[in-house]
Amino acid sequence: MKAESGSADAKLPLPPPVGRKRRGLAILDFLLRLLAIGATLSAAIAMGTNNETLKFFTQFFQFNARFYNLSAFIYFVIANATVGLYLLLSLPFSIFDIVRPRAAAFRVLLIFFDTVMVAVCTSGAAAATAIMYVARRGNTKTNWFSICQQFNSFCDQATGALGASFAAVVLLILLVLLSASTLHRQRADF
Repeated sequence: MKAESGSADAKLPLPPPVGRKRRGLAILDFLLRLLAIGATLSAAIAMGTNNETLKFFTQFFQFNARFYNLSAFIYFVIANATVGLYLLLSLPFSIFDIVRPRAAAFRVLLIFFDTVMVAVCTSGAAAATAIMYVARRGNTKTNWFSICQQFNSFCDQATGALGASFAAVVLLILLVLLSASTLHRQRADF
């Protein structure tokens, strides 16, 4: 009877070594950083190249909608470009974490700056969202009319940039949670 129970235990798969889990989490961190770079830089480029000209009666009388006409959109471009640059500069640290998954000092540094970048990206996206809300809906109490009925492509491109920026916020939050989880596991192992 002991032989039967011993053979049943031998068939159970062994859990993966701890180093493989850490390396897998480090690779996931690297991939999330790459996705966040794509989201932030595409948001900055989409908003930074956003403009539309509306010809009114003649070619000499035109209305222009450009991103730099609104300070919230300028801040949005700067915030997303800054976060994208930070993420690009943090890639070597993420690669180092793949090579040496037990090094906690870089992980603490990354979690601190990742948290700051969540705040920067969220504030830029929130400021631009407030302006887009007024641009789409207007505000009748203050006589601000909706401009998106006239400047369709401008508003659509700005909305796409906002979507990419909020996707980057979600990815950054996942990075912070992943880093915190990794630090907690490292602390529990010691």
